[in-house]
Amino acid sequence: MSDNGYQYPIQLQRGDIEQVLPHRGAIFVCRQLTIEGAHRFHGLASWPRDNAVIQGHFPGMPIVPGVMLIESMAQLAGAGLLVGDPYVKTLPQDSVGMLAAVRNCWFKQPVLPDQDVEFFIQCRQMAPLLVQINAQVKIADLEVAKLEIALAYAPRTQLQVASSAG
Repeated sequence: MSDNGYQYPIQLQRGDIEQVLPHRGAIFVCRQLTIEGAHRFHGLASWPRDNAVIQGHFPGMPIVPGVMLIESMAQLAGAGLLVGDPYVKTLPQDSVGMLAAVRNCWFKQPVLPDQDVEFFIQCRQMAPLLVQINAQVKIADLEVAKLEIALAYAPRTQLQVASSAG
């Protein structure tokens, strides 16, 4: 399907997502992303049992922290917007999408290490530099979470100044 000159779906594997996002290490668990349209994405993430975050979250009874589900959703949506949204391409090159708000989140079932977690993501442009992101999170057709956040774009140079001032 073609929309605004883009050919959807666009498939991204882990290496492709790494080229778009700065995240690395234990916080980056995105495995693949399908950009179905400018604001509709389907992503996959999983947390290996040896992930440092998992090892420290309820040792002996590991579960994926809810905040990691939120972070992975933000990463998948951010990558999808950077690659597949024509409007985001018009923002200054040094723009970075930052988690601006956690608005409404429901965690319905625990997520365990090594499970494939699917994110069904919808985005809506709320203002020139603000995007609302909603996701239904599933494991094998079982809904485990519903998430709503906001992502704001800011110049990278402004963030570097703010972080060095502290």
